[in-house]
Amino acid sequence: MTDAKLIENFRKGDTAAFNRLVERWQQRIHRLAYRYFASHDEAMEITQKTFIRVYHKLNTLDDTEQFNAWIYRIANNLCLDETKRAGRRRSSPMEALGKPPVAKGLASNPDRQVEKNELGSILQLALNQLPPEQRIVVIMKEYEGLKFREIAEILEEPENTVKSRLYYGLTKLRQLFNQWNIESEALRYE
Repeated sequence: MTDAKLIENFRKGDTAAFNRLVERWQQRIHRLAYRYFASHDEAMEITQKTFIRVYHKLNTLDDTEQFNAWIYRIANNLCLDETKRAGRRRSSPMEALGKPPVAKGLASNPDRQVEKNELGSILQLALNQLPPEQRIVVIMKEYEGLKFREIAEILEEPENTVKSRLYYGLTKLRQLFNQWNIESEALRYE
């Protein structure tokens, strides 16, 4: 059943249809918020707030075929609101340790899983260093696999603006990896 059909059923009073929407979208929204904040608790909070807002505003969605852009927009706006409300850049547990550990090539390490987990933490730390408008574009493009057109629609920005933000975000990430002496071959395993 499509999202549009579930929305139609929900509008007719079928609360089970809304529950199916939540089941279908919960993991994606949580993953987006987790990549944004690097915190399971904050990601859960943003996910819950997103679905509360969706529940209360679903009747205002004019084009049900645009639900995916609409729900991502709600989640993104909540992430931005939380960042502004906190008045500071979010920190991950690794930031408290200072400079991230240097990651060498994975081929020389017999315990690849440990190093892969460490690289995931380093990638998240670097992602947290980006301005919010670049961070969300990198997350949506590189982690969520959305197309530029979809991201532009979600963010209500021109497609070229989205492309520019991705370019500058990825450039900043490369600069951070160079600064932290992280070899590019190590990142390919992430």
